[in-house]
Amino acid sequence: MSAQPTILHVDMDAFFASVEIRDRPELRGQPVLVAGGGRRGVICAASYEARRFGCRSAQPTGQALRLCPHAVVIAPRHDAYTEVSRQVFAIFERFTPLVEGLSIDEAFLDLGGTERLWGPPRAAAEAIRAAVHAETRLTCSVGISRVKFLAKIASGMNKPNGLTEIPAGSELEFLTTLPIAALWGVGPRTQEKLERRGVHSVGDLRSLGEAELQRHFGAHGLHLHRLSHAIDERAVIPDRAAKSISSEDTYADDLVGVPELRRRLLAQATRVADRLVAEALRARVVHLKIRDRHFITETRQCTLSRPSDSARELYDAACRLLDAVETDGRSFRLTGIGVADFSPRDATTTTPQQLDLLATPGPTTAPAKSAAQNAAIQAALSAIRERHGHQALFPADAGHQRGNATGASTHHHPNQRRRG
Repeated sequence: MSAQPTILHVDMDAFFASVEIRDRPELRGQPVLVAGGGRRGVICAASYEARRFGCRSAQPTGQALRLCPHAVVIAPRHDAYTEVSRQVFAIFERFTPLVEGLSIDEAFLDLGGTERLWGPPRAAAEAIRAAVHAETRLTCSVGISRVKFLAKIASGMNKPNGLTEIPAGSELEFLTTLPIAALWGVGPRTQEKLERRGVHSVGDLRSLGEAELQRHFGAHGLHLHRLSHAIDERAVIPDRAAKSISSEDTYADDLVGVPELRRRLLAQATRVADRLVAEALRARVVHLKIRDRHFITETRQCTLSRPSDSARELYDAACRLLDAVETDGRSFRLTGIGVADFSPRDATTTTPQQLDLLATPGPTTAPAKSAAQNAAIQAALSAIRERHGHQALFPADAGHQRGNATGASTHHHPNQRRRG
């Protein structure tokens, strides 16, 4: 990978709705909603005609129909969207092998080192957009930056069928006048607190300084400080070289408060750790996914100092990531933990030894066990749950593994594109 990556964020425009309109031309010009059913049905996609009435993805279907009663509601056809997604990602991979899918309809591309093939970043982005339209009859919007989160912001600035470039060296200038809500992790409560201090733009936020933000917002403040300075060191991780294991739950009753969130994360970390052990893998990257009652979804990611299959270590990492999320005054309908960047489990760490099988994963001040001890403990606990059922020796602090979850799931995908 080049020392100075050129990152594109490519986002299909109203993807599900656009596929439906393409395949049913009589829908063109009408407000179209692609919506799932069920008690908590939500909008999967809204055409731009529907968005003019305030409809949007992740909105409750009932609310969208109150805003636009004459909208055409269509049940999702996931097979059709998956097939188009394959076409789109095949186009991306013609331009660079470094393609990281965020979901079925968006991806980061690192074009560093491809200038001799495709010319400057803007020319490459134009070629990608043209290829997508020619081969799928759909449009996409592209953001260009050296920084991952800025490329994502840029791709949304001139939708649909837009192209926005943030030239290298202009990142701080670009950020300065943006409203603080543009930053990942600035929810209504954080926005309210900042605006009470006279902070309305990212430039205002930057002027507060790291110490001030940490004093008022803790780890979340450090996260915002880094973003305000255009610091995002995450690389584009190609899907073809990665697998993911994840566990997430959607709750019938929303969760309130950090203790309850941590309890659910403990259960999910335990399930993920059991899958890692079963696959003889360790993971170095930990992801947190959390969605509030307004369907605002946030993701966080960190890299461990060494690969791990320990529920304790995965949970500790997830809690640190949770600290960087605004939780005050919010309730949450979904949480999830995922892991990636795998390496094979070292069989030498599973040498039998006397273990504390009742140790509970979680933040602790006790002296750290060796990596070999942690690995052996995790292997024993996972083996017991595999043999006697998942509630056997399940951490008491996690409660019942399903709780009030309506959509609990654990996934192991060799080539998963995550929706973030």
